[in-house]
Amino acid sequence: MLHAEIEISSFLKARRAALDPADLGLPGGVGRRRVRGLRREEVAQLAGISVDYYTRIEQGRAPAISDSVLDAIARALRLSGGEVTYLRNIAVPRRRTADCVAAPGGPCAGPRQTVRPEIQQLLDAMETTVPAMVLGRGLDILAWNALGGRVAFDLPALAPDRRNTALLVFLDPAARDLHPDWEAKAVEVVGNLRAESGRHPEDPRICEVVNELLLHSRDFRRIWETQSVAECLRGAKCIVHPHVGELFVTFESFRLSTDPDQVLVTYTAERGSQTDRRLRELGALGHPVLTA
Repeated sequence: MLHAEIEISSFLKARRAALDPADLGLPGGVGRRRVRGLRREEVAQLAGISVDYYTRIEQGRAPAISDSVLDAIARALRLSGGEVTYLRNIAVPRRRTADCVAAPGGPCAGPRQTVRPEIQQLLDAMETTVPAMVLGRGLDILAWNALGGRVAFDLPALAPDRRNTALLVFLDPAARDLHPDWEAKAVEVVGNLRAESGRHPEDPRICEVVNELLLHSRDFRRIWETQSVAECLRGAKCIVHPHVGELFVTFESFRLSTDPDQVLVTYTAERGSQTDRRLRELGALGHPVLTA
């Protein structure tokens, strides 16, 4: 499923198809072509490499690709910063440590990440004013504070392997009520998950999550196939909480320096705002209701 040669082929084909030849000054616009986007030979020409070499790269048959060639392909395909990083990650040869291709949705055993006690202490120190949690590889939710545990889904009630942002957004029926702009949230989650898969293409947990979603969510398959790699680490969102109403929050993500595969996510609101008051009301509840 996430083997590098499959990923690089799908990614480059999708990025070729997304470009309009007319925008790049190439002859024979889209209306005169049988398929959308650039042809392989046009990408090769723009990148300054042979058609045969580019074809081998796109088919995952090039064993070692230099940084200069990857940069040339990235320029030819007008890749964004996140897309360039993703291309570099999936193009680097890796020793295969797991085979998660055999059966879609099948189990892929692997040790679950844990959060250092000091990080949990940090979460707890913010629990009365700032909802916060730590995400690990594959968007697993590894830890949270009391207020973070009341923002959306009831994490304590879930089995550890179900505490995953992507699984909750696409498979939990409550997700569409919690997130009024569900499509934007879904695209954000897929962009983050694909960026994760680029950093760790053979990670058993990421394979497991992606395979399950491909098997059980038509919406996930639709968005995943666009090959979007738009990692979102900050922004604003609205959450419709069933007990306190609409929460308009900003979120920030901080990659932990000593645990680079873990990200601390915080939610805040302008002091004195209605959302700020509602978060304080949520924090005063006697027991966790939800977490996201």
